[in-house]
Amino acid sequence: MQFSNSSTISTILLLGFQNLQHFRICLFFLLLIIFCVTICGNLLIILVVSSSRSLHSPMYFFLTQLSLSDILLSTTIVPNMLHIVLHDGSSVSFVGCLIQFCLYCASEALECLLLALMSYDRYQAICHPLHYTSAMTFTFCIKAVLLCWVMMFGGVLTISVQMNQLQFCGPNVIDHFFCDLDPILELSCSDTFFVKIEDMIFALPFALCPCTVIMVSYAYIIITILKIPSVTGQKKTFSTCSSHLTVVSLYYGSLICIYLFPNLENVKKILALSYTVLTPLLNPMIYSLRSRDIKQAIKMLMRKLSSAIQIM
Repeated sequence: MQFSNSSTISTILLLGFQNLQHFRICLFFLLLIIFCVTICGNLLIILVVSSSRSLHSPMYFFLTQLSLSDILLSTTIVPNMLHIVLHDGSSVSFVGCLIQFCLYCASEALECLLLALMSYDRYQAICHPLHYTSAMTFTFCIKAVLLCWVMMFGGVLTISVQMNQLQFCGPNVIDHFFCDLDPILELSCSDTFFVKIEDMIFALPFALCPCTVIMVSYAYIIITILKIPSVTGQKKTFSTCSSHLTVVSLYYGSLICIYLFPNLENVKKILALSYTVLTPLLNPMIYSLRSRDIKQAIKMLMRKLSSAIQIM
């Protein structure tokens, strides 16, 4: 990522949470704990899936990629946010702000693509169980994940080109806890109309298309589940996709709410916290609590680690 020097702004002041000065120490430690648990939880998911043969399936392979995306998102947003909370605001370099925005977009785009891929996996498993192994082959999964990463890098390149076309001459204050698109564009003295149009076009393959795939997949899944004669069978089948559906609802629910309240800054900050901080925290917890296979694999891993420690 290269950014031009066509800007008179050298530093940007992120205001963060100006109305929470009296609670900044408590908020700092709360966010620090959440960050540590998020990183450890997602690393645990990756380690458990990689070390357990029973979890070598497409769904759990996609889950490890989702954990990587959550780690990227958390490390992009939270460390600087901790500094902002502790010091009632923080200054970052202009280039650093743009890099943070690009990394944020990369993680969000990757998350949307992976959630769509996981919904397609559940569609194949529930609607076409006899053809599942032939459809969701190891080669297909690798190619699909590689395509997601390539599309993500292409999106980041597109964003950096967009930003290079703008000139930024102030002000240099952003009333947010990270560098998002709209606050950055407010600092520009260029015409941002075409950039906003390009951003809407850019959102199609990374937001609208994945959301459409998810909705269509679950429409077929619900129809298939309703055709099952027994209630027990319906519950058992639905439980195989309940974790993914919960994650999708949390993620897209907060994103949709942001567009419902576009002018309420405090509401936008709270909603932004939900998908930048809470979602990466909850994803490994939801899958760990709802999946018996993962819980058993974690127990086995803990036993191996305790045995190894005793031998040492």
